[in-house]
Amino acid sequence: MKDGTAAVERVFREEYGRLIASLARRFGDIDIAEEAAGEAFVAALERWPESGLPPNPGGWLTTVAGNRAIDRIRRENQRDAKHQAAFMYYDDTPHEPTGPVEDDRLRLLFTCCHPSLAPEARIALTLRLLGGLTVPEIAQAFLVPETTMAQRITRAKKKIASAKVPYRVPEAADLPERLGGVLAVLFLVFNEGYLATGDGDPVRAELTGEAIRLTRILRQLLPEEPEVAGLLGLLVLTEARREARVRNGQLVPLDEQDRAGWDRALIDEGHDLVRECLAINRPGRYQILAAINAVHTDAPTAPDTDWSQVVALYDQLTRLDPSPIVALNRAVAVAELDGPDVALALVDRLPLTGYHAWHATRADLLRRLGRSVEAKEAYDAAIAATQNSAERTYLSRKRGELV
Repeated sequence: MKDGTAAVERVFREEYGRLIASLARRFGDIDIAEEAAGEAFVAALERWPESGLPPNPGGWLTTVAGNRAIDRIRRENQRDAKHQAAFMYYDDTPHEPTGPVEDDRLRLLFTCCHPSLAPEARIALTLRLLGGLTVPEIAQAFLVPETTMAQRITRAKKKIASAKVPYRVPEAADLPERLGGVLAVLFLVFNEGYLATGDGDPVRAELTGEAIRLTRILRQLLPEEPEVAGLLGLLVLTEARREARVRNGQLVPLDEQDRAGWDRALIDEGHDLVRECLAINRPGRYQILAAINAVHTDAPTAPDTDWSQVVALYDQLTRLDPSPIVALNRAVAVAELDGPDVALALVDRLPLTGYHAWHATRADLLRRLGRSVEAKEAYDAAIAATQNSAERTYLSRKRGELV
């Protein structure tokens, strides 16, 4: 029974975004899509642990969810338009042309990134609908309280309903306007998979894979947009190191990773994308982050890393995105170039006391400076601020090494 429940949970993670996107396109209503998907997964939890997974779990869920949605529409007995939607189940006529975006999930991304929604609402809603992330997971990604994030998602769904935002594919001329929100969503979905905020698996490969898959589709759609190429480069260069990042349930930092375990094909692809962006010479946030990762993956060993180039790239990124998190990452590079004392002075003035990586960075810098008592306190704060099991294990080990 336990194994059967775990299998349902795995399928949920893999299929949720696809199921919601398909139902939203078919019935034109987020609430109907979420309720029907939820009922389908409840049905799966009731049946699959005993009967086993069907040959096509995604198809089974789609059929059950579609039937539940039709039942709900009929029960409501509302406008003729909703009755007509129910008859889609029996309609054999071809669908209308899908337009420039031919993937249900990518279409839903663009729909949720409608300009009528605030940027933070666009990202939060699509993380919930496409990635299947929980409200606590999304709140952690945004560094805000869970109640704030729950209200943000609810308001976004109400806005879509009240403003009658259409569930349609944006025209080609509308795509660039929606691009920034879509790129941010894909980046955050990838990050949640690469270092999961929940207390389950420390790495969720289905999310990193989905973010890369959708970004590849977006690149086919907008091949001349360098920020799309930059994001894809960033994701594949980061994904190339995934297998080396966790060993025996413990996070392995970049300088300790076995570089022979990196995926060279993904690294080569990422380097090609970075060179393509350099040739276009219209730098953006994701292109610069990809270039930073290219420097790291180009070094045969950690000591061979060109830290001066990394700092220079962070300087360029800071001019585009002067956020505290960018400043924190820059300080990590500064520590390698100018020493931990210089970096600590930069880190201590950042307003990131609720961010686990800020505490972890301080802990490492204090450790390197021999300030063990303060380092232990910083490690304790970092451990308390993260739920990722692999990261907690790593931080606990580093704290235990202090004398």
